[in-house]
Amino acid sequence: MRKTLLAASTLMATTFGALAEDPVKIGMITTLSGPAGYLGQDVRDGFKLAMEDNKMGGVPVELLVEDDGLKPGQGKQIAERFLSESGVKLFTGIVFSNVAGATVPDIVDGGAFYISPNAGPSNLAGKGCNENYFVVSWQNDSLHESAGQLATNLGYKKAFILAPNYQAGKDALAGFKRFFKGEIAGEVYTRLDQTDFAAELAQIRAAKPDVVFQFHPGGLGITFLRQYEQAGLGKEIPMVLAEPSMDGVTLAAVGEAAVGVNVSAHWNTDFDNPANKKFMEAWNKAYNRPATYYSSQGYDTGQLIASALKATGGKLDDSFRDALRKADFQSVRGKFAFGPNQHPIQDWYALKVEKGADGKPVIKTVGDVFKDHGDAYSADCKM
Repeated sequence: MRKTLLAASTLMATTFGALAEDPVKIGMITTLSGPAGYLGQDVRDGFKLAMEDNKMGGVPVELLVEDDGLKPGQGKQIAERFLSESGVKLFTGIVFSNVAGATVPDIVDGGAFYISPNAGPSNLAGKGCNENYFVVSWQNDSLHESAGQLATNLGYKKAFILAPNYQAGKDALAGFKRFFKGEIAGEVYTRLDQTDFAAELAQIRAAKPDVVFQFHPGGLGITFLRQYEQAGLGKEIPMVLAEPSMDGVTLAAVGEAAVGVNVSAHWNTDFDNPANKKFMEAWNKAYNRPATYYSSQGYDTGQLIASALKATGGKLDDSFRDALRKADFQSVRGKFAFGPNQHPIQDWYALKVEKGADGKPVIKTVGDVFKDHGDAYSADCKM
């Protein structure tokens, strides 16, 4: 009898221990290579700051990270492998909307959750929404709607607009035009791998706009801004940008050429709230590089997931979805809530690149653009 009880106790303890230590697997598919590689690196590293001793919300987690190489097919293959071979039921990380478009439908159709730290394409925000799909950053259009409104607020009447020819680029120009009240002097789609913008710069000069809006994230934006300045256009035609085209890395790369550029954003390093101060302190301690919008969004995504895992004890079921919808975490951007299509309702701000006290360019928050702004597609989302 004693031996039987001892064996049973040992078995129960071993089984319970295995279950208690079985981590929740999180599949992070992101862009880690090429000119845009720093975007995914920042998402990944910001997310890691929300992890404490490989736990989130007190729940053990295992983070699986793979590089999509900015290739939709590669992202799709990684997702399929994570789902079928690793048993992943919780995904995040995608930076680019073309990768999200190829990958997210398979993830949610497979019964898993996808929490976006960046990409928010329009086709997944309205009729294509899904109860297991959440976006922490923005809906693509709303990001650039803020730039259109900022350009209007600044009194510009004639804009030349450019963006890469993929879903986020199309959403960018649609969003800008939705809130810009002036004339569109020219509208151009560039290539996602473009390195020479001479033809586009000639078109801008010929159109004689009073402002340029361009959406070129990562290395694309650095290249465009450098060539814009080299062509002498920086002194002739001002720019209004949405945040992906002017982050801390872009600013460090282009330096003085960025002074005077106006930017719309949902977050900045100088935000004076406890969550952002905690994030900035942790980022600066952990990494020797500027914090960007991507790193802040990676962190917020991690904080959201941690809050939901804490509420459910690690269960990835209907209760996890309900916990995500509550958004019970302190965002670095301040006030945060999900709209009916599980995209953010949030404030947008006017930023400007100015010379700091040390003479170096810095991105400063200078005003407001939108309060409690949602997106143009939520009414079409039926869940």
